[in-house]
Amino acid sequence: MYPGQQPGPYGQQQPTGPYGQPPQYQQPYPQQPYPPQGYPQQPYPPQQPYPPQQSPQPPAQHIGEGRMRLDPNLTPAQRDLVLKIQAKSKPMAYGMVLGIPLTFGGVHYGITQKPLGFVAALAGLALLAFGVFSLLQMQALKRQLRLITADAWRSPAAHLPGARKAATQAAYLNGLLVLLSLAATGYLLHKGAGWGAYGNSLGFGALMLGAALPFGMAVAAVTTIPQLLQVIPAGAKVGRSLYSIIFVLATTVTGEGIKGGSIGPVVAGGCTLLICGAAMSLLGKAAKRMRGEA
Repeated sequence: MYPGQQPGPYGQQQPTGPYGQPPQYQQPYPQQPYPPQGYPQQPYPPQQPYPPQQSPQPPAQHIGEGRMRLDPNLTPAQRDLVLKIQAKSKPMAYGMVLGIPLTFGGVHYGITQKPLGFVAALAGLALLAFGVFSLLQMQALKRQLRLITADAWRSPAAHLPGARKAATQAAYLNGLLVLLSLAATGYLLHKGAGWGAYGNSLGFGALMLGAALPFGMAVAAVTTIPQLLQVIPAGAKVGRSLYSIIFVLATTVTGEGIKGGSIGPVVAGGCTLLICGAAMSLLGKAAKRMRGEA
């Protein structure tokens, strides 16, 4: 054997290092996972399923706000105009409700009692002017709303005989509404004498306020007749809304007649209920015919 050799098992020779020492083998470095270059990888939280998208809902409205529930089918532009109209309705109502009785009651008090009533009449005129100004602003907003409302334009079925016939029928019904509203105004003014409203200033102011409601309805019904003659379905919708107000008033008159055992109010209220119910049904059908619906 050569120097530095040691017998191994099975007669094999083992390698030697320098100076006859066995070589020292380097252990490999432990393989550790290196983080990827850049930002350290962070565990992501489990993804939550997204809730289904829903159409925007109108703001919640509470009792006493004096607002109507908005139609969910309105476009954003229509919704914005409707909210503006509702905002203008409050000052209009305050101006009318306070201005009319204060004006007429003040004039009555100034003539029958003391000249101080004319001062109250001037304050009532200021309130009434404020209400009229708000009403004019509402009308301007309503005209803008009509420009983006389908029923405010001439019906695409206006060339059809059925649509023209339905529009003419609706015009006659709204003409009847004008007569009913004026009759209600005269009825209130006539009954005011029996109620003693003409003998005191407060009663006279309240009577004028009550008579202003049906008179305003008559004016509103008159404005729908030219629209219906042009086959515009909006006139039928307005007429139907006005008939519903008279329907409620007729229900009250009928109920009071039944309680008091008076035949006259029961007959008058019952006939008015029948007329208003039939008119609302016919106006609804006329509006559908003017739209071209079956």
